[in-house]
Amino acid sequence: MTHKNQIFKGCAALAMGLLFAQCNNAPQNTASAPAAQPAAEASGLRIAYVEVDSLLSKYEFCIEMNQEMVKKEENVRATLNEKGKQLENEQKEFQYKYENNAFTQNRAQEEYNRLMKKAQDLEVLKAKLAEELALENQKNTLQLRDSIENFMKIYNKDKKYSFIISNAGYDNLLYADPAYNITQEVIDGLNARYTKKK
Repeated sequence: MTHKNQIFKGCAALAMGLLFAQCNNAPQNTASAPAAQPAAEASGLRIAYVEVDSLLSKYEFCIEMNQEMVKKEENVRATLNEKGKQLENEQKEFQYKYENNAFTQNRAQEEYNRLMKKAQDLEVLKAKLAEELALENQKNTLQLRDSIENFMKIYNKDKKYSFIISNAGYDNLLYADPAYNITQEVIDGLNARYTKKK
């Protein structure tokens, strides 16, 4: 369990405790009692949430980064396919010549060794390109996270939320009142900021 989750659960428990305490001390005359407040507001906490899936699919910086990565992955795949086909053709040609006694024993061994080396080099290239893509993906993820975190700090200076929770599907948040959903505001702010930077 992360430190943020522990803090959130502790605050949620405190908010629930305050809510129950207020219910027990509430006057019996319901006609004169004020309207019930959500637990978060009653305890002084201001909470909002952002739907991460929507954010990532609509944030222009993220969209452009993903498009760039898809192009790079396609280029890598095309390069590897081309080299793989070339090697396969050379292996077939070697097999044909070998079966038709076009090589001396020494020459056949040399050609076989060359093709084996080429196959090994191709495997090394595959691993290298996969590692480069993974590192770039990691770098992009960090850049994206920094971009969102920096924006959220600026955004929250005026809003003064105690917590802004991320919600991806049903990972952490099973239900939330849509009134606390600030996703579109955040997307609009991020895109405006990104367009300005561009």
